[in-house]
Amino acid sequence: MEQLTEQDVRKIQEEIDYRRLVYRKQALEAVKEARAQGDLSENFEYHAAKKDKNQNESRIRYLERLLKNSKIVKDQSKQDEVGLDNRVTVYFPEDDEEETYKLVTSIRGNSLKGFISTKSPLGSALMGRKVGDQLKIRVNESYSYDVVIKNIDKSTDEDDDTIRRY
Repeated sequence: MEQLTEQDVRKIQEEIDYRRLVYRKQALEAVKEARAQGDLSENFEYHAAKKDKNQNESRIRYLERLLKNSKIVKDQSKQDEVGLDNRVTVYFPEDDEEETYKLVTSIRGNSLKGFISTKSPLGSALMGRKVGDQLKIRVNESYSYDVVIKNIDKSTDEDDDTIRRY
């Protein structure tokens, strides 16, 4: 069962609404225009438009199923602990570098943007920890690395749109 925050649910519902009310009409119009061009057997535009329309409908069904089968979670961490939707600055002694990550639900994980899932090895190890804690992150049986928590930022930014795909 997927875990979602209330913000995740809002963003998913926004995408569903957009895909139903705006994108669906555009996709249907594209199919209609391509169909009007004649012979459908060799009409690339028609096949591409149909494929796009079907992908949109599949995405709507996927998102609706996701909402139906998910559990709403909230950050339960104390003020001085790492929790869901917190930005955490960690120090990597091995590399002598600091990086900042935002801990998010798995649906929003995007390491390229610095969003790590609370289900990832690093994300799960950071949850509930405090500034100054030294952790050994076990990735698998043969590899682990050390981190030190340097800072926890509890402020939230509602503009994260990492779910939206349109």
